[in-house]
Amino acid sequence: MPRSVNHVASRNRRKKVLKLTRGYFGARKNVWTVAKNTWEKGLTYAYRDRKNKKRNFRSLWIQRINAAAREHGMSYSRFMGALNKQGIEINRKVLADLAMNHPEAFKAIVDKVK
Repeated sequence: MPRSVNHVASRNRRKKVLKLTRGYFGARKNVWTVAKNTWEKGLTYAYRDRKNKKRNFRSLWIQRINAAAREHGMSYSRFMGALNKQGIEINRKVLADLAMNHPEAFKAIVDKVK
């Protein structure tokens, strides 16, 4: 009896991965083993960096709040401590947006906590 190999499924599986690696450099786009390894590694980077993105944005917000608070004579830690003591619950994302795009509103918050 002849050997039965499902070439259709395996070719389609390979084509799917090679389609995902279009635009990669050199053999990474058209050599099956290299493309598969590159694509799998890319998935691990994507998973890791979805977590890191949150960390990076929080850091950016803190830097923006710190810069805006220092313009009004307060450090970041004193400003956040004063906000907490006053019971004002605004998250860092909103504070950073106010500091960047609405400086007068941010100044009003700083004046309230001073």
